[in-house]
Amino acid sequence: MDVFVLDSSAIIRYIDKEAGEDRVRAILQAVAANHADVCIPAVQWGEIAGNLRKRFGASAQQRILERLVQLELEIVPASAERAVRAAELRVDRNIAYADAFALDLAMDSADHVLVTADYDFKAVNDLVRVEFLPVK
Repeated sequence: MDVFVLDSSAIIRYIDKEAGEDRVRAILQAVAANHADVCIPAVQWGEIAGNLRKRFGASAQQRILERLVQLELEIVPASAERAVRAAELRVDRNIAYADAFALDLAMDSADHVLVTADYDFKAVNDLVRVEFLPVK
């Protein structure tokens, strides 16, 4: 069974109903039907929280995050080991630190697919399966 690793850009596209929102919705429907699993690194979850708070304020942020949690997203904690691996990926592959957490999580298994709208991940698609959402 596929495990979809959603990064913050994929979730923001879903929230904002932008290009790729339909694909993220399809993934979430597959999760609801027990055909797939979905997860997001806690660091990326924090990026989403900050983005929502900045754009919509605290009450809307809380409401949107609560709705997202109901979609059966597994929020994967940033363990000490994962933080070190992410730091190494950041240095070795020249990607943003928060993105390195998503990459590290996607590297957990061949069943993992990283779903993103961030085309900086093209530099690491030799390490994991990456599904890119359409350009806006």
